[in-house]
Amino acid sequence: MGNYERINTLKPEGIENKKAYLIGGGIASLAAAEYLIRDGHMDGKNITIIEQDSILGGALDGSGNAEDGYVARGGREMEEHYECVWDLFGAVPSLEDPKRTVLDEFRELNIADPNYSNCRAIANRGEKLDFSTLGLDDIHVKQLTKLFLATEDSLGAATVEQFFDDSFLETDMWLYWRSMFAFETWHSVVEMKRYMHRFMHLMPGMSKMEKLVFTKYNQYDSMILPLKKSLESQGILFDLNTQVTDLDMNITNDKKTVTGIHVTRDGKKEEIIKTTENDLVFFTNGSMTENTTLGNMDKAPELDRSEGGCWNLWKKIAKKDALFGKPEVFCSDIDKSKWESYTITSKGPKMRELIEKFAERQIAPHKNVTGGIITVKDSNWLLSVTVNRQPQFIDQPDDVIVLWAYGLFPDKKGDFIEKKMSDCTGIELLQELLYHLGIDENDMHEYIDTSIVIPAMMPYITSQFMPRVKGDRPQVVPEGSTNLAFLGQFAEIKGDCVFTVEYSVRSAMMAVYTLLGLEKNPPEIYPGQYDIRVVANAAKAMYSGRPLPAESIIKKLLSNTSLEGLI
Repeated sequence: MGNYERINTLKPEGIENKKAYLIGGGIASLAAAEYLIRDGHMDGKNITIIEQDSILGGALDGSGNAEDGYVARGGREMEEHYECVWDLFGAVPSLEDPKRTVLDEFRELNIADPNYSNCRAIANRGEKLDFSTLGLDDIHVKQLTKLFLATEDSLGAATVEQFFDDSFLETDMWLYWRSMFAFETWHSVVEMKRYMHRFMHLMPGMSKMEKLVFTKYNQYDSMILPLKKSLESQGILFDLNTQVTDLDMNITNDKKTVTGIHVTRDGKKEEIIKTTENDLVFFTNGSMTENTTLGNMDKAPELDRSEGGCWNLWKKIAKKDALFGKPEVFCSDIDKSKWESYTITSKGPKMRELIEKFAERQIAPHKNVTGGIITVKDSNWLLSVTVNRQPQFIDQPDDVIVLWAYGLFPDKKGDFIEKKMSDCTGIELLQELLYHLGIDENDMHEYIDTSIVIPAMMPYITSQFMPRVKGDRPQVVPEGSTNLAFLGQFAEIKGDCVFTVEYSVRSAMMAVYTLLGLEKNPPEIYPGQYDIRVVANAAKAMYSGRPLPAESIIKKLLSNTSLEGLI
């Protein structure tokens, strides 16, 4: 959406007679509700968001307190070219100063305090590793180039380990990549290709995590809460603790219409909300955080393998029409889609001093600390830990810091704790981390006694990366759909990357604009892969200072031209 498309839309005919129902209370539904009002001119009182939990936000969470421990199941790495996200929050009032927007404050903060890492990876119990390059040989650059040029159809359902040779999986780039994005070797190489295209402009700063931007507080307080407050002020109804169990559909050869929404409120008798072709239904199909379980200092979180409500609903809907996708592709192998994270709430100077040593900067209010994750290269669990801006929570005391850690291999035994990560208590998870940070066993009690650790086991957290082919994810608005749109990480958006806030917000814009027939399009996905400057800088980063192929010839050809200095 260039400036030519940044228009005030015309009010759709009959919009005052339409009602909208949004199934799921994550960022995709919240964004869709905002665009229904902002661009669709719908009255907020005609919009209902139906959420099975007691709180909104989905994967963008953050809760707890200093006494019982804070919890954030995950965090979001963002960047300047999240065009849909910044369009959304460029009109959402800040909670701290309603005269400014969330984007105003977010951008100001990240310009004043740009992100970079002083310690991207460690090994040997706290030894900082060289992270000045991506550690690629010529053969690895060729493989990445081959992936960059391949078509998605030709790659099909191939996995990362099927595409790359074993030596690539030992490179520093793969270490940075998999720990930043939570990629496993058995995940879809098509998704890796999309990430390469989408974030190619960030490759020169990848090892130092430069050009990433982060919120002031946790993602719930910084993003969900102001958006929720804005929607509340516009009259939107939040129907919490309500589960949608099925959709009635009228399907003919050329039309698909939702005629009823089956809901169960507070586990009581089922009701049916009648809908017509004139109404709108948005469904966030699939969930990364469905069936999350929490542990505590003395108890490991259980792995919930039951069929979650969101996945069960998608399966029911998918049986009604082939264009509604194949949920089993994503949710049928929990052992390949799960991992575990844990949030550490630590009081006093000991943990603060330890983190400051690795971060090489003092922990100061609203300043970057570690600048992103620190990955333990020789960890059996492939542990990563980060300390984002402090305080992470609005009510967080000055003498408390909050850390977040996660492991990609929860079924492996630890290096210090000889148990599977998934079987470990909060104390044991902290001990394993302290071991890798160089703390001796006899000194660990000083950290344990002043910390609260809450583990989170997430069965579907990387289900969106499972190998898939065309048709496994439904289109945002399937062909022939009159009033149903799919939202979120399991709807198909050509060229964009799942596991991002941007993907969810883009799906919301596409859904609203399409179903209402608005004369407006979402912003273009940043086309860095077509920018010769971006491609040249990415190539230089991959070669790590070595001459590029035919570099001397290209420099000679460009000499005394307007493109001199490109390489």
